[in-house]
Amino acid sequence: MAKSLTVDEPIATSVLDRILSAQIAVAWAGEKGEEARLGWWATDFCSEFGGEDLYRQMLPHSWAWATLQSVREAARRADARLRSGVHDEDVVLSLYNLGFTLNERLEERFQSLKRSGQLPQDALPALSGLIGVVWDHESFKDWVGGHGKVTFEALPTGRRIRGSIPESAELLVEKLIAGLLPLPDSYPMPHYRRER
Repeated sequence: MAKSLTVDEPIATSVLDRILSAQIAVAWAGEKGEEARLGWWATDFCSEFGGEDLYRQMLPHSWAWATLQSVREAARRADARLRSGVHDEDVVLSLYNLGFTLNERLEERFQSLKRSGQLPQDALPALSGLIGVVWDHESFKDWVGGHGKVTFEALPTGRRIRGSIPESAELLVEKLIAGLLPLPDSYPMPHYRRER
């Protein structure tokens, strides 16, 4: 298993931000609501008359973060459902399960950004042009394709990526995003299995 994923070394804030941006972008693209995108989860948190309207009324200062937090959680739960079908699910590394330490650091960073008072696209510039715009399937596909190519074995629980687990969290996430292609009708959960 990769060093950066097992020890308590600091991970640069810029790396955490890139990973959060990727998780949010995939979660946003996976929605199936009023503004149908990939339809991987039956949520409508990030549309004007869906969750956005509700959150604007309930959370006038942090509604934009709340919509993203909700859709990211929907994606995390879909990912967890697929992982639950794998024997010894704790050894599965996926976009929404990067190991306990990294998961905790990402959550802490997300909460810090949410409290910062900045808009998500200002705090996470990588989101600009990816979310909150009119859905463009080909642009999203191009963004995913920009993360490289991987080979995988298609299993009932998801796509198991072949090869060694990358040694950096950033490269691991790039490979997991690359594993989304070709874009299927349901979330494919690209993943690695680590040794116990």
